[in-house]
Amino acid sequence: MTDQHQPVISATGLFTPEESISNEELVASFNEFVERHNTRFADEIAAGEAEALAPSSVEFIEKASGIKARHVMAKEPILDPDIMSPRWEQRGNDEMSLMAEIGVAAARQAMDAAGRKAEDIDAVLCAASNMERAYPAMAIEIQQALGIDGFAFDMNVACSSATFGIQTAADYIRAGNAKSVLVVSPEITSGHLNWRDRDSHFIFGDVATAVLVEDLSIAPDDHWKILGTRLKTLYSNNIRNNFGFLNRAHPETAGEPDKLFVQEGRKVFKEVVPMVATMILEEAERLSLDPQQLRRLWLHQANAGMNRLIAQRVLGHEANDDESPTVLDTYGNTSSAGSIIAFHKHSEDLASGDTGLICSFGAGYSAGTVFVRKA
Repeated sequence: MTDQHQPVISATGLFTPEESISNEELVASFNEFVERHNTRFADEIAAGEAEALAPSSVEFIEKASGIKARHVMAKEPILDPDIMSPRWEQRGNDEMSLMAEIGVAAARQAMDAAGRKAEDIDAVLCAASNMERAYPAMAIEIQQALGIDGFAFDMNVACSSATFGIQTAADYIRAGNAKSVLVVSPEITSGHLNWRDRDSHFIFGDVATAVLVEDLSIAPDDHWKILGTRLKTLYSNNIRNNFGFLNRAHPETAGEPDKLFVQEGRKVFKEVVPMVATMILEEAERLSLDPQQLRRLWLHQANAGMNRLIAQRVLGHEANDDESPTVLDTYGNTSSAGSIIAFHKHSEDLASGDTGLICSFGAGYSAGTVFVRKA
């Protein structure tokens, strides 16, 4: 590979919703819902015909996940025990969609950071877990809003969408088919979360990130060389969301819980941790990198326990906050955007020559690694 075809990360961007829900607020809302439900069905519960719902607690949430708060696009309806779901005004076809709006905000920040104008960008990839619609592609709407010529398309690999997008963009650079590609990940995850499920209602938050992947020949002085990327998928039903346009053929099941996020958390933990740790170590060996010398790990922000164990297997010791920073506590799980938020917020302090890893993992199963070195 020549320097002219060396992909780099030139800049990143981040959009954070203004509203945030604390665990205390979330628990108060959820427990009010539980109390109302148990009162309404008291006779059935007493007769053994229905099960009483269990309340939640701040302690339970933080022990299970490490999450303390999450940003959302629509706080009030989520906390309303009668609604417990995001609500916003339906926009017309001649208006910018909500998902494109937050994606554009993150993309512009990345473009500004690298000093790029629309005419400098060749392509836009919208890489996210849940698209607002089937078509036109969200990426094309973002491209249009930014005034970019070229091409754009959507891609969905759940929580690994951003890292898969980075490798796809890097491959365009390596092949000489593009010099500048925006990977945008608008994640409105509050829309696919079952806010009435005690085991998962605390997991997700909303956000948007952008990563500008470019050819080294045009990169700004402050950039990250992409040393190598690796992707892996393995089919599993342990994280699933059955929502889709074909559900309209069965309207009687449209409101069923499996049309929202569901997971077998213990199985995910047991199966994904060794898969991801092994993948990282194998790719580090292929790149002739000593994993214990990695300066920083920007891991997928889904569960504090998973990150702690993966980092320990990679580094050979329990990682501190400097080696493996977290944004999970304030952002919650933001699906594919999580590792990018961590990189965006915790990378400027690294020195020239420092090597790090951006890594994601999630439904599919899917996992992606991006090894980078600061220029």
